[in-house]
Amino acid sequence: MMPRWAILFIGALIVVDQSVKHLILSMVFDPPRIIEVSSFFNLVPVWNSGVSFGLFGDSESSRWILVGLALAIVIVLLVWMVRAGGGMVVFALTLVVGGALGNVVDRIVYGAVIDFVDIHGFGFHWPAFNVADTTIVVGTALLFYDSLFGSTRTLK
Repeated sequence: MMPRWAILFIGALIVVDQSVKHLILSMVFDPPRIIEVSSFFNLVPVWNSGVSFGLFGDSESSRWILVGLALAIVIVLLVWMVRAGGGMVVFALTLVVGGALGNVVDRIVYGAVIDFVDIHGFGFHWPAFNVADTTIVVGTALLFYDSLFGSTRTLK
């Protein structure tokens, strides 16, 4: 069974992600503009209708294909979470699922995901991202860490 805290935390992540996006859209980017916060950090509104780096986002049908694909992946991750039972894996999967569902809400409501954090420096420019993207990356990094250094398991 999935821990109750995980369900609540997924809900909280979606609420935080959507709240930040709403504030950014209604208060910071009205009108849309680039805001230079520092020499390496800007706030910039970027609508991403595709996946990473805007790939596969060229049509209305791709919007719904990406929603369906994300929801299918979330179902697989929830099954994994139930089977994992606890520990860092459940926490990491909670971060990934919460972030994925936050971006699914954007696709359903706006037709695209709003990204706004723009980091650059030393000739390198990272694609814009948002709170949900951050939780997905942190959760994935924790899963990777656990697979390398987690509890000792014997393969059968």
